[in-house]
Amino acid sequence: MASKGGVLVKRLVAAAVVGAALWFAVQGGEFTTWDLFAQRREKARLVAENDSLRRIVDSLRKYDDKVEHDPATQERIAREVFGMVRGNKEILYRFADPPDSTRP
Repeated sequence: MASKGGVLVKRLVAAAVVGAALWFAVQGGEFTTWDLFAQRREKARLVAENDSLRRIVDSLRKYDDKVEHDPATQERIAREVFGMVRGNKEILYRFADPPDSTRP
């Protein structure tokens, strides 16, 4: 007959083995549960960043289409960027910075 102490030790060992198996089932393997939570957060961040970049690309495509096909946008760019004027009725004044007097 086994003593009470031996049975208690066997039960404690069995409980420890079952506990270790449960812990390994939840936390073990290549990725722990915390790693999976971190990966979900990273995925959500990347999805949000991807959506933001898609909106930027869409707005740039619309702007590209306006530059190529919209006469008003083309005229605005010609005036602002290249300093062009329309016909003989407009005069363009350019004000230059004074030369640097500290340099010889």
